Amino acid sequence: MLAEAVEGLAIRPEGIYVDVTFGGGGHSRAILKALGSGGRLYAFDQDGDAAECASALMRECVGGGPSFTFINENFSHLKAFLRLHGVRRVDGVLADLGVSSHQFDTAERGFSTRLDGELDMRMNRQASLSARELVNNSDEEELCRLLRLYGELPNARQMARAIVKWRAEAEIVTTGDLKAAVSKHLPRGMENKYLAMLFQALRIEVNGELEALKVMLQQAAELMEDGGRLVVISYHSLEDRLVKNFMRSGNFEGKVEKDFYGNPLSPMRQVKKCTASEEEVSRNSRARSAMLRVGEKMSVKC
Repeated sequence: MLAEAVEGLAIRPEGIYVDVTFGGGGHSRAILKALGSGGRLYAFDQDGDAAECASALMRECVGGGPSFTFINENFSHLKAFLRLHGVRRVDGVLADLGVSSHQFDTAERGFSTRLDGELDMRMNRQASLSARELVNNSDEEELCRLLRLYGELPNARQMARAIVKWRAEAEIVTTGDLKAAVSKHLPRGMENKYLAMLFQALRIEVNGELEALKVMLQQAAELMEDGGRLVVISYHSLEDRLVKNFMRSGNFEGKVEKDFYGNPLSPMRQVKKCTASEEEVSRNSRARSAMLRVGEKMSVKC
C-alpha cells in the first residue's frame, strides 16, 4: 500500500515528515521523491538491520535534494528525538506497523512460523527480553493471559499448559520447539492461523508493541501542524482498534468527549481508510490483513 500511504500524507514539497517504521526504506524513498529541496524527512527504526539500509539512503541524499535523517530508536521516543534535532512541529507521520518482510524472512530472528530458527522475536536485538525467555520463564497463568489478550486464541489455556508441560522436559529454544510443544492443540485445517496468533501474542509482549503504539500516536498528534496527516497501516485488530479509536476520539477507548458547546474534543479526524487491492494481495499475501487509516490534525478552536 505504498502509493496509498504516500498519497494519504498529502505531501507539501517543503514540509517536514516522519517515517516512524523505516524497515527496508520503501516508504521513505517514496516520501523523499515527493519532497522538494527544502523538505525534510526523519525516519525511526530500532532494528540494526534497518540502520544499515538507512545508511545507504543517507549517502544517496548527500549533495542536494531533501534532507534525510535516520534515528535508530523505537518510535515511542518520537517527540524527544525530534526535539534533539531541533524539530518541534511536523507536517505528517507515517507508520507501517508490525514485522517487516526482512524480519519475517530471516530465520534467526524467530518471527516466522514457516522457518526454524532461534525463538527470539526482538525487534531491537539489544533488548533484554526474548520470546525464548518469555516462554521458558512465565508461569501458566501469565502465558494464558498473554495468549488470550494479544493472540486472541480461543484455546489459550490449553496452549499455555502445553508449553509448560513441554519445557518441564526440555527448554524451548527454537521456533520449531514451540510449534512441536503446541502441535496437539492446533485445529486441523487451521494450524497456520493458530500458530500466527500464538507468535503474534509473544511478539507483542516481547516488544511492548501496543503500549509503544499508544505513546507514538499521542506524540504524533501533539507534533503535527493543523491539517497535518497521520497515516497508519496496521495488520491485526488489536493495532487497528487503537488507531481507529484514537483518530475518532483522541483516546484509546473510542469515547468521544465534547466541549460545552457540543463540539468533539478529538485532536484528529479520520479522512480515509482502505484495504489492499486484490492485485497487491496476489503479489504480497501479507497485505491481505492490512488496514490503512489516514487522520488529519484538527485546528484548535478558541
